[in-house]
Amino acid sequence: MKKIVIAIDGFSSNGKSTMAKSLAKEIGYIYIDSGAMYRAITLYCIKQGLFNDGKLNEKGLQDRINDIKVEFQINKSSGTPDTYLNGENVESQIRNMEVSSKVSAVSAIPFVRHAMVALQQEMGEKKGIVMDGRDIGTVVFPDAELKIFVTAEAEIRAQRRFDELRSKGDTKTTFEEVLENLKSRDHMDQTRAESPLVKADDAILLDNSYMTIDEQMQWLVEKFKQITTN
Repeated sequence: MKKIVIAIDGFSSNGKSTMAKSLAKEIGYIYIDSGAMYRAITLYCIKQGLFNDGKLNEKGLQDRINDIKVEFQINKSSGTPDTYLNGENVESQIRNMEVSSKVSAVSAIPFVRHAMVALQQEMGEKKGIVMDGRDIGTVVFPDAELKIFVTAEAEIRAQRRFDELRSKGDTKTTFEEVLENLKSRDHMDQTRAESPLVKADDAILLDNSYMTIDEQMQWLVEKFKQITTN
C-alpha cells in the first residue's frame, strides 16, 4: 500500500487534532500537530517577555527565531507525540487560555509561518504522515493526496474546548470567554494576509458537529482506503 500525505485543516476546537492523532495511530502513520508548533512559539514569546500590553515585539522574535527549536517526541504512556520547546516538554503549557488568546497573532507573522512551513515540509518528505492545522492542504502540502477540511458549529466547538479546560483543572475560564476567544481566532485565521484559513478546492468537507468519535474515524478510514487502494 502506497504511503501518502494526509492534510487536515479547519477551524479551532473542532477536534481535528484528536481526529488526526487517532487516524495516524489507526493506519500506522506519523502524526504532526502543526498548531502545537505555533503554540510553542507563542509560549516562547510569553516566557521571554516579548508581549507588552498585549502587543508582540516582532523584531525581538525575529532576532531569536533561529534559536527556537520545536520538535515532537512520542509519549510512552499515551503513545502519541508531545511537543518540546528547546528540549522542554511543553505539551500541557501550550494548551492554556493565555497561549490560546495570543497564538493567532503569532501565527499570522510571515517569518514565523515561513520557518514553521519549512520545518513541516521537511517532516513530511518521506510521506506516511497525518498533519493538521490551518494551511496544510493549501500551503504546506498543496499536493497532499488526501485533504480534509473540518468544521463544526461555533457553540459546539466552544463547548468542547470548555469541557477540555475543565478536565485539565481550569475552573476560572467561563464558557462565554471561550466562545469569544474562538470567534476572535476564527476571524483572525480567515482574514490574515499570510496563509489565511481557507478550504482547498480539492479538500473533502467534514462537518463533525453531530458526529461521534467512532463515526468520524469510520469516515476518515474509508476516505484513506479509497485513496490508497486505487
